[in-house]
Amino acid sequence: MNLANKLTLFRIVLIPVFILFMSFEFIPHWAMLSLIVFTVASITDHLDGRIARKHNLITNFGIFMDPFADKLLVTSAIIMLVARELVPAWIAIVIIAREFAVSGLRTIAANEGNVISASNLGKLKTTLQMVAVIMMLLKLIIHTDAWFLPVKNWLEANAQILWLLPDVVMYAAAFMTIYSGVDYFMKGWSSIDPSK
Repeated sequence: MNLANKLTLFRIVLIPVFILFMSFEFIPHWAMLSLIVFTVASITDHLDGRIARKHNLITNFGIFMDPFADKLLVTSAIIMLVARELVPAWIAIVIIAREFAVSGLRTIAANEGNVISASNLGKLKTTLQMVAVIMMLLKLIIHTDAWFLPVKNWLEANAQILWLLPDVVMYAAAFMTIYSGVDYFMKGWSSIDPSK
């Protein structure tokens, strides 16, 4: 197994670790640990693709597992943030529904011998989702960790816009999720025969 694929598998292994930290508040600095794990997992997303392209290590395993790992990581994080009441449930529904719909479209197209490759909008969507999750986790740390109570008090009193910025980015990620999904269907619908 090449390095790019090992990084993809490592990202998948980190997902239950992230869920563990997000689920149990008795773990010291659980929110900080959640942020660290999610950030490391997000970095592997950037690295595995870059390494695969640079060293010509693109494999069928990587083509399938890399986007699968991304979807699993992001949806797990969003669901955990919904459970923490930091993200509205409709955003999780939008993200999960989009992934099912696009995956279904690609599967149908593949069965008909057509390939709908990842678009730049899709890549931007994933990046924006990951940035939004990281920002929400930072907000969670400031809100829950006693070490950061002075920072929380200062932000709420003097820089409310910074306190709201993670929410704005999360809504932007939700918009990009919808927009990129519509773009996939507009471009990919011609690749399938609905009568079959």
